[in-house]
Amino acid sequence: MASFLDPVKGFGVTFTTMFKKVTTEQYPEEVKATAPRYHGRHVLNRHPDGLEKCIGCELCAWACPADAIQVVGAENTPEARFSPGERYAQIYQINYLRCIFCGLCVEACPTEALLMTTEYELSSDSREALIYTKDQLIVDQPIVRHWETRREVGSEGRLDDGTIGSRAAADSASSGGTPARVHPDDKAIILNPSGKRSPNEPRRTGDGS
Repeated sequence: MASFLDPVKGFGVTFTTMFKKVTTEQYPEEVKATAPRYHGRHVLNRHPDGLEKCIGCELCAWACPADAIQVVGAENTPEARFSPGERYAQIYQINYLRCIFCGLCVEACPTEALLMTTEYELSSDSREALIYTKDQLIVDQPIVRHWETRREVGSEGRLDDGTIGSRAAADSASSGGTPARVHPDDKAIILNPSGKRSPNEPRRTGDGS
């Protein structure tokens, strides 16, 4: 008897869905907003002075499980300086035919140069067009990042709930100060006074933004 009911149980979800109201989205005429932490197209960020944050360390390429990133580093010179460090990314490519949008490359970046946006319209009929180069990934102006919360940060890096940012806590500990209570969701991201996020603002995964 149990074996007879097994196929019926298997189709239970199908039969239940058949009688539910169908929701049709008029895409691409009407584009719905993605989740704030959606993993979309990558961008390379800059410092406020315009220098590139990427230092060509290749950690993102090593962390990529799909082998979708190629980085070729080069040395900065006094005549041609692209980043604050000794090295910069002379070549930076992401192959979106391989990328699985897992975000591990963003987590591996030591300078927070690599961010992920909510842009997902990347389809193309050309393989070459889906291999993004550094010129396509790097932004023209530094990205102002902030949290989707109302918590504020004071001049000492202290949040309005009495905790402080992780970087401020590290500085306090290294200087021999009293160990500070760090907010569990904090990843040392500067908060914007408005506390609002634009719909397509790039962000770093795992930073609570």
